[in-house]
Amino acid sequence: MDLTTRTLKPWRLLLYISPLTVLLLLLPSLTNPYQILLLSYGLIMAIAALGFNLLLGYTGLLSFGHSAYFGVGAYAVAFMVKYLHIRSMELLVLGGLLATVLITALFGAICVRYTRIFFSILTMALSQVLWSLAYKFFWVTGGTDGMRVPTPSLVGGLVDAAVLPYSGKIVAYYYYVLAFFFLSVALMWVIVHSPFGKALQAIRDNETRAAFVGVQVQLYRWQAFLVSGVFTGLAGILWVPLNGLTTPDILVWTFSGRIVFFTVLGGFKSFVGPILGAVVFNYLETYAISTTVYWQMVLGVVLVVLVLVMPTGLVGLLSRVAWVVRRAM
Repeated sequence: MDLTTRTLKPWRLLLYISPLTVLLLLLPSLTNPYQILLLSYGLIMAIAALGFNLLLGYTGLLSFGHSAYFGVGAYAVAFMVKYLHIRSMELLVLGGLLATVLITALFGAICVRYTRIFFSILTMALSQVLWSLAYKFFWVTGGTDGMRVPTPSLVGGLVDAAVLPYSGKIVAYYYYVLAFFFLSVALMWVIVHSPFGKALQAIRDNETRAAFVGVQVQLYRWQAFLVSGVFTGLAGILWVPLNGLTTPDILVWTFSGRIVFFTVLGGFKSFVGPILGAVVFNYLETYAISTTVYWQMVLGVVLVVLVLVMPTGLVGLLSRVAWVVRRAM
């Protein structure tokens, strides 16, 4: 299943990721705030991709409705800021996760009864219900104008983003996102390598055989759906203060399509693929927008070519390059 980490022992894996961890920690002193802002968006989307890939890569379920959980997290934060006047990011995270759990548990109970295209269409339909509510109830949600969310206080009020200069605010929030990114990666690593994760892979490979050996298929799918949605909801929670505004656009099924795409781009058959795909896609999209007014066409062509050339994603390509280099040495 995992092209890059399945044979690595924990100490060797730690040795490989330590330089990258140090680089991420030192990056604000090595580059400008704009690049830090772009990387923050990329890391947030990587959290969403990690959650999504628990369904696609490990459980074998393709969802086109993960925009719903991303949007629920974002709108929960916006509601708490506007109507409850909460300014603590930790409280916003807790409230947003609670809202995400409730919606994901409900949607999951409906969706996991089905598989294949029926599952995909149902998840998309449910996300469109939330989009319609956010769009129609404009006196609550702000409609297409959206809801503004300023950067709240961080770390229990120790860091007040309101008094920081713009560059300082970006760096402070980057480290906050980075902490959640590290936590999410570690937690997902434990999940997919636990007996629960192995059971999900058994269901993906052969549902009938998994049920025969005692795996409660529908329960495990629901649990995977719940965990997947919570990770994506956390991404929405972290995204909205950075973006400063949430609109119904993040609930549209095409936003789910983006999550699908950068997961496939990185390589959904590996643990690190969705992370790499999310960061690369974010940079590709940003620079395409800044280069041409036809950025959607250019980006689409580039990404289609990348997928055709690299059917196993960026991670698969890197694995083959590393194998060739080792053979040549």
